[in-house]
Amino acid sequence: MKKLTVNVNDSYDILIEKGLLARAGELIKNTLLGNKITLISDTNVYPIYGDGIKVQLEEQGYEVFTYIFPAGESSKTTSTVVDMVEFMADKGLTRTDGVVALGGGVCGDMAGFAAAIYLRGIKFVQIPTTLLSQVDSSVGGKTGVDLPQGKNLCGAFHQPELVIIDPNVLDTLTPHFFSDGMGEVIKYGCIKSKPLFDRLTNENAEDFIEDMIFECVDIKRQVVENDEKEHGERALLNFGHTCGHAIEKLWNFETVSHGEAVGIGMVMISRVGENMGITEQGTADKITALLEKYNLKTEDTHSTADIVGAMSADKKRTGKGIKFAMLSCIGDSFIRPVDNLDIPKIFGV
Repeated sequence: MKKLTVNVNDSYDILIEKGLLARAGELIKNTLLGNKITLISDTNVYPIYGDGIKVQLEEQGYEVFTYIFPAGESSKTTSTVVDMVEFMADKGLTRTDGVVALGGGVCGDMAGFAAAIYLRGIKFVQIPTTLLSQVDSSVGGKTGVDLPQGKNLCGAFHQPELVIIDPNVLDTLTPHFFSDGMGEVIKYGCIKSKPLFDRLTNENAEDFIEDMIFECVDIKRQVVENDEKEHGERALLNFGHTCGHAIEKLWNFETVSHGEAVGIGMVMISRVGENMGITEQGTADKITALLEKYNLKTEDTHSTADIVGAMSADKKRTGKGIKFAMLSCIGDSFIRPVDNLDIPKIFGV
């Protein structure tokens, strides 16, 4: 088993191993010390894995209450989280009890947010079941929901107690959702690891899936330890996300998935960097080629002007402008603040 420890105020372990799902109950028993657990999942994941996890938890002595919501980004709202919190209150969970998130990024973000605000914070465990959530969203403590004005604008930092990653669950993903996760994997190669980027280019990701997940999580672990609340370096993890979130907003968080939107955003901001002379020429083409290899989109049908306009609610915006994560070259990233008046100019609109 591969293990990483995230050393923040309340440190926690990330465990990675094929077949690890079969041991989830005992691993959680060593982590959540209360008597009750709310198991949160969605209508896609629960029918596959939910009953098995519930039985494991009950065998460990927990009283388990299941909360299942309709799968998809459209469920990622404040009303869903309030419903989760009220569900936990109805079931009488106390501060010593906990939450287990079984699902992808939407599930983990919402379950973590509900855990953060119920009784001003109870413990939770992440069991990510998509590639995107395994390599990215289950680690680092960012929780939250979307608002009509933009993605993830309502949330809290609330670190999990444990992250259980079983690469075998990826076998049940459709090709689309595997590709979606590859958008975030490619991001990690772009910002911190040219060797990972090159390996993704020269090999098939599915042939080294466990190593790939480990490297992505290890990169995120290091960044989160250095900057838990995103005051500096952690913003590098947003490479491609400023444009990507704007694209998702334009599609009302439907049609174009998160990984697809991030991929398009990485190409857009890299072309901007090349035009500004601060990104190595040819970088955007390299990213485009790798995205295409893993069946990801590289451009959007909305105009650049529309995408720039939709950036207005981005979390990275300050009163003066937006801090863009950009590349010097593949594997070398930096933060570039851009004034509001200059944003349309650098995008050529």
